[in-house]
Amino acid sequence: MEFVVLDGEEFRTFSKPYPQESFMQTVELAHLKEEYGSKVHYVGIKNKKKILAATMMLEDKTIFSKKMFYAPRGLLVDYHDKELLSFFTKELKQYIKRCGGFILTIDPNVVYRVRSSDGDILPDEEKDQITIDNLLELGYRHHGFNLYLDALQARWAYRLPLDEDYETKKSKFSKSTRKNIESCKKKGLMVREGNADDLSTMTTIFDLTSKRKDFFSRSLSYYQKMYHHMKELMTIYIAYLDPEVYYQHTKTLLDEETKVHQELEAKLASNPTSDKLLKKLETSEALVRKYKTELEHAEQFKIDYPKGKDIGCLLSLRSGNEYLTLSSGVLEEYKSFTPKYLMYEHHIQEAYKEGFKYCNFYGITGDFNPQNKYYGIYEFKKGFNGNVIEYIGQFELPVSSFYSVYKALKRIKSWFRK
Repeated sequence: MEFVVLDGEEFRTFSKPYPQESFMQTVELAHLKEEYGSKVHYVGIKNKKKILAATMMLEDKTIFSKKMFYAPRGLLVDYHDKELLSFFTKELKQYIKRCGGFILTIDPNVVYRVRSSDGDILPDEEKDQITIDNLLELGYRHHGFNLYLDALQARWAYRLPLDEDYETKKSKFSKSTRKNIESCKKKGLMVREGNADDLSTMTTIFDLTSKRKDFFSRSLSYYQKMYHHMKELMTIYIAYLDPEVYYQHTKTLLDEETKVHQELEAKLASNPTSDKLLKKLETSEALVRKYKTELEHAEQFKIDYPKGKDIGCLLSLRSGNEYLTLSSGVLEEYKSFTPKYLMYEHHIQEAYKEGFKYCNFYGITGDFNPQNKYYGIYEFKKGFNGNVIEYIGQFELPVSSFYSVYKALKRIKSWFRK
């Protein structure tokens, strides 16, 4: 075996069919990161010209111009092959040291354990302890089995296996999820695939959502660069509200409830002391008022947005054998239309068309207590009746003595922030 520096095409050829492949271990992401100052390295292990393992690494300067290396969702290697992993690790340390680096951070695209939709440990599910033990034995330091979003990448995710036809799979969605999907369609919501012209709209929706929910948001220029380099991996789903369908649906609801109200009034006239009828009439009156107000909104919406309005956005990425939802957002004033459900349905349907094995709805936390401030993200994804998955997590490989200095300085900085 020999350690080699690869070119981009060699790495692409190896990584694309590799079981652990992720959009984070692609030439496309590497080009995007180069735009922001990272130096990219493609390295691997060959045996008789055949690549056995590889990784894309990002080199960035940190304090005192020291260099840190990061292999996002890498390495691409058989972690159970201890001989290969050991050789790759030893060569990586030497290579990084020659390049002036002091640390390698990895967060492999390796599932530690699959859990039930409720987050419970499945009785027959085996955890991948072998990978963790092998890494620890080779000197990697584990960030730990963190529950929250305190690592470079999410350690917990929600994933839907596409192991049945779509209609069968959909029948297993929660009742409320199926109801919300159909409600979207009745209200006049539709989904289209966006392009470069929609990046501004997408950024605005993401930015407003991030401020409302205290999430990190990217700039328009970032998404423009991302689209330039990664458009073959990306799909932008735009949820928009059709004014005529919205109006007609609301009018139908009002007409139907008005008829119910009139029938109840007629019944009450012949039986004025019926408490049951009185309660039904009160409920019906409240609905009539609600639908009248909604119809006024629908009429104004037709005037303001005769061609419809974009109210939600979902950014999806092709990532190995998974179709992954990276980010989504909804305009606050249209939250009641629940467009995320319809966008996710389109995401799932597209995954079926393209032959993916999974839909990965990506980051959640490992805290399933309803009091957890991130619980709503998990609760929404849970409605699709998939599985909670744990990745093995983040590891650091010390390469030089400066690693200890760096960690000490980080602890001091953290202490002063308290």
